[in-house]
Amino acid sequence: MVDRLAVLLERFPVSARVFNAGALCGINLLEDRDTGQMHLVRRGPLEVSHGGPPVLVEEPSLLLYPRPMPHRFNSDPELGADMACADLHFDGGAQNPLAAALPAFTCVPLSALAGTGPVLDLLFEEAFDHRCGRQAMVDRLFEVVMIQLLRHLMEQGEVKGGLLAGLAQARLRHALVAMHEAPAREWTLEELAEAAGMSRSVFAETFREVVGLTPGQYLQGWRVRLAQQALRRGRPLKVVASEVGYGSEAALSRAFKSHAGVSPRAWKRKQQEAAA
Repeated sequence: MVDRLAVLLERFPVSARVFNAGALCGINLLEDRDTGQMHLVRRGPLEVSHGGPPVLVEEPSLLLYPRPMPHRFNSDPELGADMACADLHFDGGAQNPLAAALPAFTCVPLSALAGTGPVLDLLFEEAFDHRCGRQAMVDRLFEVVMIQLLRHLMEQGEVKGGLLAGLAQARLRHALVAMHEAPAREWTLEELAEAAGMSRSVFAETFREVVGLTPGQYLQGWRVRLAQQALRRGRPLKVVASEVGYGSEAALSRAFKSHAGVSPRAWKRKQQEAAA
């Protein structure tokens, strides 16, 4: 089977940084953080609020916020809830295709995550202890759990629409991976349909229904995301243009502005100003 996540995680990695391990008692408000977060509830119960009706977590669960969102935990003021919590940095921020494709909030019982038992056992053991190398160990284990969660969401079809829904579809995934692996190739609709093992018309219709974009629109967005990543790393625009499938700076600039609303140079200037 084609590896649906390999290129995505290679180009746009996700890193974790643990900031809490232990019992949270009473009301705890998490706000003013500029990253996503993952919370692993080892023991509850726990009431979670983030603007809508509260969610009651009564069994060990994973809570995911891929994008910054203030949220509140309410647990027993004396017994509390045992949790391990980590900030998640999606490389590229809002332009990271995985962060953009995930729901604003996901809650999954740990028992539903196939194959995670040994990883979670080790993560909790390390998180609640204070042995040397603890921080690095638990950070990496959170990243492993993130990959296992992505597998779960795709295999169970729990994301409706967008990139992850396309990667969950048995045939569309082949066309998506082909575009991810070779963004500079001059893909035709016929070639992408062939990669998916579908007729041209059925492929185009299915792709738009599932992913929410035409194949051409998706490819342009993928190329622009790669260009943004390269520009953040200081690569020259002329070199970036050829790497992502455009014959000139002007061609990339047109596609970039169509997708992002500003020219590559204006976008890069805004990024530098924001980081200053």
